[in-house]
Amino acid sequence: ISKNRNGGFMLASLSLIFLVGLAMGAICQKLKMPRIIGMLVTGIVLGPYVLDFLDPSILSISSELRKLALIIILLKAGLSLDLKDLKKAGRPAILMSFVPATCEIAGYILFAPLLLGINRIEAAVMGAVLGAVSPAVVIPRMVMLMEEKCDDIFVIVLFTTFLSMAQGGSADIIDFVNIPVSIVLGILLGAVTGYGLYLFFETSYAHKHCVRNSTKVIIVLGFSMLLVSVEGWLEGKVSVSGLLAVVSMACVIKIKSTAFVSKRLSEKFGKL
Repeated sequence: ISKNRNGGFMLASLSLIFLVGLAMGAICQKLKMPRIIGMLVTGIVLGPYVLDFLDPSILSISSELRKLALIIILLKAGLSLDLKDLKKAGRPAILMSFVPATCEIAGYILFAPLLLGINRIEAAVMGAVLGAVSPAVVIPRMVMLMEEKCDDIFVIVLFTTFLSMAQGGSADIIDFVNIPVSIVLGILLGAVTGYGLYLFFETSYAHKHCVRNSTKVIIVLGFSMLLVSVEGWLEGKVSVSGLLAVVSMACVIKIKSTAFVSKRLSEKFGKL
């Protein structure tokens, strides 16, 4: 495949990503394997280190594409999260949302330098990544919480701090103090945004201007991207977790909306 400069190859790259990714996902599903494995293989094979079939313009925005995918996943999680079940679990639910991940990260920091020959900061980054997906230390009640992405959000917040340190950025005690601050402010920002969107949808419905679910998806996704952008805009001034704001916004929309509306939105984000 020749790479031309007229922009056509960017469209061809997207075509390959979509079609080959879906095909490989379907093949893995037939083989009783997770669909995501086929999609990961697609990215590796089409990427610059194997066949190099992707346009450089696609690779240049790969970070934004991955963040967009994460936003959609968190919206789906927030719209699916049943807060009543978390309230029933109480203190164990809160502890399980961060204690296992913290222990795993601590384990990587302690042992990875000895076994793999990497430094402590690199070990912390590795622990933050694997702590979000590792099946280790899983007990039956924790499985439900992991499926709802509760502990993943905690390690995502930690990951940004560790990654800054690994890239040569300065990190001191204030960075770790900012973690609970970013969590609280992120939840508040998302809750206010979610309530505002709920009022907008309800007001439109009351005035007989019904907003279709497909339009709601675009609006919610747009505000989600704004919330994540706010984190970057306020960097160095106020610490806010944009990703937590996204989950919080989705949770408030689910709580305030009727069960039918929130279910349809959750299904649409699941399809995305």
